[in-house]
Amino acid sequence: MTPARPAPPPVAVTVVGIGADGWQGVPDGSRAALLDAEVLIGGPRQLDLLPPGCAGERIAWPSPLRPAVPGLLAAHAGRRIAVLASGDPMFYGIGRTLTEILGADAVHVLPHPSSVSHACARLGWPLEDVEVVTLVGRPAARVAAALHEGRRLLVLSADAATPAEVAALLRERGYGPSRMRLLEQLGGEKERTTVPTSADDWHDEPGDPLNIVAVECHRAPDTPRLGAVPGLPDTAYDHDGQLTKRHIRAVTLGVLAPAPGELLWDVGGGSGSIAIEWLRTHPSCRAVTVERDPVRAERITHNADRLGVPGLRVVTGAAPDVLAQLPTPDAVFIGGGLTAPGLLDACWEALPVGGRLVANTVTLESEALLADARRRRGGELVRLAVAHAVPVGGFTGWRQAMPVTQWAVEKTQHTLNPLPGADR
Repeated sequence: MTPARPAPPPVAVTVVGIGADGWQGVPDGSRAALLDAEVLIGGPRQLDLLPPGCAGERIAWPSPLRPAVPGLLAAHAGRRIAVLASGDPMFYGIGRTLTEILGADAVHVLPHPSSVSHACARLGWPLEDVEVVTLVGRPAARVAAALHEGRRLLVLSADAATPAEVAALLRERGYGPSRMRLLEQLGGEKERTTVPTSADDWHDEPGDPLNIVAVECHRAPDTPRLGAVPGLPDTAYDHDGQLTKRHIRAVTLGVLAPAPGELLWDVGGGSGSIAIEWLRTHPSCRAVTVERDPVRAERITHNADRLGVPGLRVVTGAAPDVLAQLPTPDAVFIGGGLTAPGLLDACWEALPVGGRLVANTVTLESEALLADARRRRGGELVRLAVAHAVPVGGFTGWRQAMPVTQWAVEKTQHTLNPLPGADR
């Protein structure tokens, strides 16, 4: 006899997408859920779109929203709850928060076309060719990572002031010739789309807070080109000499092998270049850089903002002392401070099985530590040498940069024993 399957958990919340067109644009199934709800939760603007026939108790989200969600839902447990969302609840919407807190089986989502879908329809842009950047609750510096010649961006605005912030950022980053259009109240009676205007010439006054900024990226002739893969020009960074140089940086990132969603510890951040280029590989990548010098730590923050990854967490302090407070990494890069007692051990112990550790050095003392670590742990020990062609009188010759010794290792079940003496 086949055992009965357990019944799925009851739906705790129905999430209903609603557009700028309000009740008239809500399909019948979504209308039925809203009319039947005993509790209606949403933003004040969304709640105001509902007709009197939606008789459930109306509750506006508090701020900050996420910490309040569990308590608010618990206070109305057992009642039929409907949550309102702008457009598609699972596209930068409340649907994600609710499924993360309650689980997907406890949330029933009734989507509406997103503002991005509306915008692409108005502009004639294929959705799959557009990059979306949200600035709702996030700094405008995030747009910088998406700036590449010819790319199309849709920027989700936080409020009416966002378009001017985007225009200012484009000008500052050398993308003033980019064409901008503002799309307001998409799908509603007050919908408006502006004519294309360059960021250099953008002078529009703040309009409707419900807007999207469409950007066609064009680089000014004198603006350096920044590629999409690791190995940005050294001139992209503000630094005091403590910088992993371009060719070594590209090799190092290749060995670190960032993947979506992974977390990097960048120990001995210097100018932050390794962590910054780790973050630029995918929007979901995360990184923490540890730098003991406050001036350098501030410089790292500046570099991260300028290169479009303001989410880089900068910890000012000495390793290994500050490492215990950090979340578990997927990969660790040690670019400085290898001779600090206990540092290599602490980084190794923090890694889970499958994690990667990469350490670079130019000194004999640190090189000896890495050779000993390789003897105990395995991995690959390589020496990287780069030479640049420079003038020699009327001719050209090679100038050798200091060679870099690199140890790279993956933590496996066979390498779990401690590293006695590796940091002596």
